[in-house]
Amino acid sequence: MKYYFATEALLPSGWASNVRISVDETGSFAEVVVNASARDCERLAGPVLPGMANLHSHAFQRAMAGLSDTRGSENDDFWTWRELMYQFVERLRPEHAKAIATHLYIEMLKHGYTAVAEFHYVHHPAEMLLEHLHAARETGIAITMLPSLYCWSNFGRKPLTPRQKRFDTDPTKILAIWQDLKKHLSPDIRVGVAPHSLRAVDPRSLKDLLAGIDSDTPVHIHAAEQTKEVVDCIATLGNRPVAWLLENCHVNNRWCVVHATHMSIDETSALARSGAVAGLCPTTEGNLGDGMFAFPAYRANSGTYGIGGDSHVSRNPGEELRLLEYIQRLAERRRNIAVGTVSKAVGTTLWLEAAAGGGQALARTMGSIARGMRADMVILDPSHPDLAGRTSDSITNSLIFSGGENMVRDVTVGGHTVIQAGHHRLEESAERDYKRTLSTLLA
Repeated sequence: MKYYFATEALLPSGWASNVRISVDETGSFAEVVVNASARDCERLAGPVLPGMANLHSHAFQRAMAGLSDTRGSENDDFWTWRELMYQFVERLRPEHAKAIATHLYIEMLKHGYTAVAEFHYVHHPAEMLLEHLHAARETGIAITMLPSLYCWSNFGRKPLTPRQKRFDTDPTKILAIWQDLKKHLSPDIRVGVAPHSLRAVDPRSLKDLLAGIDSDTPVHIHAAEQTKEVVDCIATLGNRPVAWLLENCHVNNRWCVVHATHMSIDETSALARSGAVAGLCPTTEGNLGDGMFAFPAYRANSGTYGIGGDSHVSRNPGEELRLLEYIQRLAERRRNIAVGTVSKAVGTTLWLEAAAGGGQALARTMGSIARGMRADMVILDPSHPDLAGRTSDSITNSLIFSGGENMVRDVTVGGHTVIQAGHHRLEESAERDYKRTLSTLLA
């Protein structure tokens, strides 16, 4: 048993003072006591928050950040960006994927992500998938692997284009990958499946995939990210994407519907009531010009949500949460939208809700500092100027809304320290490999 003492810690009930935290041999919180003594405890350096889950990652796209922001046509949008992404994928090899993922996962850890869901669809060669698992093990981040079913280029079972051939799979192949990945299960490795989208997976293939997995296996799917996708879905399947999923699949708390940007009022309330997690990726959705998620209406119906880095134009959960809130302020022309029953502080509310929702999406007992939860802790740097004089809710508000440099000092995953004094033991070698990889890919 390890014993820690935090002068301030963010608990499910809000910020608390003088908190004694014990971690058992399995890497879980055994006991959390407030107003306690620091006797016989290791003192944590600064305020402590629960680790954040990154519920949606395409790791290879980290290497594209900043490369697609020159206009290529008058109608530059998601679909033109996708063509650039396909060109990039053509050059990607397993050793490149490993170097990119290793560097990325360290960046995530340094900013407070302690777990990631890797939505993996570049299946050929097959080694591509396992390289992400190796990267997670080496860096110490917990991972939920999501092999993605990708059958068609669009609704109506249209054949894959030549550039999409590396994504080609069928339910039998994905179920075989899923079974093989289950051999690697551990406290820090989880496995699910990811039917890519309704445009890439026909109803029969989706049914076969869902029939072949366990009832508690996580299921992640892109849905309603683009208006064209909604129009095409209605024309082919007779309904909007999220509505179709809710009517034709048993969507419940093991599902994560990624983006869900363009929903009707009825879809928004129905998805919230289903218990599924809405996987929101604000910096990527903003980068691609996707649109705005109906956040206030979704939360008003007690909807569960989490955040993802997606294309990784940002690797910072604070930036994702800040943009999520600011988009709503711009749309509604008022301030402080996301507040809850635990706290009227937006930063505290967003961190607690997104951490809990992300943990659910990754099928991990994480997202809060509480008995039985995985001991993922984010310890902030008390010497950071933006935390000077801050206590309680002003800590999380400053973390998310001050917009300054990284405030994270130390990070633990399952009770193991992976970031210490702002550094990871592999960061120098990982950065060298990443730079070498970029030089090769962009030559």
